[in-house]
Amino acid sequence: MKLIKQGAESAIFLDKNKIIKHRISKGYRIKDIDEKIRKFRTRSEAKLLEKANVNVPKILNIDEKEMKIEMEYVEGDLLKDIFEDLKEKERLELCKTLGEEVSKLHSQDMIHGDLTTSNLILKNNKIYFIDFGLGFFSNKLEDKAVDLRLLKQALESKHYKSFPRTYNEILKHYRHSDVKKRLEKVDSRGRYKTRK
Repeated sequence: MKLIKQGAESAIFLDKNKIIKHRISKGYRIKDIDEKIRKFRTRSEAKLLEKANVNVPKILNIDEKEMKIEMEYVEGDLLKDIFEDLKEKERLELCKTLGEEVSKLHSQDMIHGDLTTSNLILKNNKIYFIDFGLGFFSNKLEDKAVDLRLLKQALESKHYKSFPRTYNEILKHYRHSDVKKRLEKVDSRGRYKTRK
């Protein structure tokens, strides 16, 4: 078993052709509270993965006692690693697909919570969403708009050479006009905070 990512909330291991996500204990939390939080988040992430109507890793096993989720290993390229190397036409085509896929996710009232190119894998010309550790269910326009804003910030900071054209392409193919209107408000609040 090989550790491939260590985050604040979990450790992710690669074991042959499967990924094991282990939600780690927090020593600063009271033991009972820590267990409840970890169990809730493990259960919540598994539910999101099981119900998602977009490409995600298949769940193989959920161990609520050990706070582990076993899932298939999606062997592809992280978008963050290949995004700038793509030809512009390919990159814009990818953004079109991404706008459509995020729309589908939000149609199910699913919020990814960490929508960045680090959590998107390209495999056989399909986009896979990974790491729903901060995800949740919500029908609020605000939550969906904030999800899109996170993606905007990721593109602006990590892929600034192709921004804003790529982001505009995503928005063009994102289907929920009411969420886009709310996004304008979320953006204006963000600009105000930046100026201050």
